[in-house]
Amino acid sequence: MGSSRSGGSSLSLKTGNKLRRKQMYIEDKKIANKARHEERHRRRREEAKNPELREERLAKNQPTSIDKKRVWDDVDDDSLGAQVDLAALKRRRMEQAELAAAAEADAAMKDPEADDEEKDDDADSMLDSDSENDDEDEDEREEKLQRKRAQRQPSIAPSTTSTNLDLTPDSLTLQFKHLFSDEPPPMPQILVTTSLNATIHKEAEEIAAIFPNSTYIRRSGHRWSHKYSVREIAKFAKNRGYTALVIVHEDLKRPHQMSIIHLNSEDAAPGPTLTYSIRNYLPGKALLGHGNATNHYPELLLNNFKTPLGLLAAKSMNTLFPSRPELQGRQVVTLHNQRDYIFFRRHRYVFREARATEKNVVTAEGKEMEGMQGIRAGLQEIGPRMTLKLRRVDKGIGRAGSEGEDALKWEWKAKMEKKRTRFNL
Repeated sequence: MGSSRSGGSSLSLKTGNKLRRKQMYIEDKKIANKARHEERHRRRREEAKNPELREERLAKNQPTSIDKKRVWDDVDDDSLGAQVDLAALKRRRMEQAELAAAAEADAAMKDPEADDEEKDDDADSMLDSDSENDDEDEDEREEKLQRKRAQRQPSIAPSTTSTNLDLTPDSLTLQFKHLFSDEPPPMPQILVTTSLNATIHKEAEEIAAIFPNSTYIRRSGHRWSHKYSVREIAKFAKNRGYTALVIVHEDLKRPHQMSIIHLNSEDAAPGPTLTYSIRNYLPGKALLGHGNATNHYPELLLNNFKTPLGLLAAKSMNTLFPSRPELQGRQVVTLHNQRDYIFFRRHRYVFREARATEKNVVTAEGKEMEGMQGIRAGLQEIGPRMTLKLRRVDKGIGRAGSEGEDALKWEWKAKMEKKRTRFNL
C-alpha cells in the first residue's frame, strides 16, 4: 500500500508506486483546474452584475513590459544626447511657468501701492473695469485649459504613440537649421547607390523603390574605372538637384548598412549623415501574399520617437517622402521605434464591411471604438521588410567628410545598452 497523501509534500514522498503517483498527479491537476474554473465563473457573474469590477480588474492586469519600465533622465536638458521625454519636459516647463506667473500675481496682490492704484483706476472708469474683468475671466479659462493639458495622463500603449515633430527643441533647430527649417520642404529627389564592388543590386533597387522620385545608379568598381568617393557623388548629386543621397552597404551579399546624407540647398553645406544598420532584411517576394507597389506617394507613419535624437531620426525620414501623400494609392510606410529598433513596414490597406463572425474594433481598455462599428481594415504587405538601428550621426558627409570639434554629433556605443530600461530614441 502507498503512503497517504500529505499537503505540501512532493510526489516522490507521497508514494513509491509509479502508477499510483501518476494517478495522484492527474487528480491534483483536476482539482486545480476545477477550482480555477469555478473562480472564473464566479468572477464573471459578479462582473455581470457590477461592470465596474471588470474595469478595475483590467486596469490592474496591465502587463509590465520593459517599455513601461523605461527610465528617463530627470534633467531640464533637450540636447541631442539627452534621454528625456520632450512631451513631459514641455508639460513640466508649462507648469513651472504657470507657478511663476501665479507667484508674481500673488506678490502684486500683496503690494498695497498696487492696490491703491487699482482702486484709483476703478474710480476713474467703470467701463474699463468691466472690460478688465472680462479679460481676467478669459485668462482664467486659458490657465484652466493649460492645467488640464499639463495633467493629461500618458497613453496606455506608449509604444504606438505618433511622433509630434512640433516638439522639436530649439537646441536641435540651431544645430540642423536646414533640416528643421520653417519653410516648406522641397519635393524630395533621392539618389541611391551602393558601396564599391557591391553585388546586391536587386536589393538596392528594391530599397530605392521605397522612396518616391528616387534614382538608382550602380557604383562601378571596375579595375580601370575611376572610383568615385562619397563626397564626389554627393557633389554630383547636389549639382543636379538631388535633396538626399542614400548609400546601401552589403555584408555577406545582404544589405548590412544604410547611410542617409542630406544635401540641403545650394548655399548650405551637406549634412547631417545618419548611418543605420540593417537587420532581418526580407525582400517583398519572400513575403506570403505580398502585393505590388504602385507609383502613388505613400502615407508616412512615425511612431514612438520621443527624445531629441529620436526626433532627428524621424525628421530625417520625413524629408525623404513627399509631404502630400496620394491617398488614392492606399499605401502606407510605417517606421515604428521600439527599444531603439526601427521596424520598417510597407502596406496597402482597404476598408471593408465586417463579417458576421468578426467582432468590433476595441480600444486598449477593451471598449468598442466609437465610429468603427461594422468596419474592418484589410492589410497587404508590399515589402521589403527590415529592422533599422541608428549607429551614428555626423555633421557633414559621413565620417571622412565631417570636420571640426562637433563633427561627430552622436555615436552608438555598447555601454548604452548596459541598462535595459534606458533607450536613446
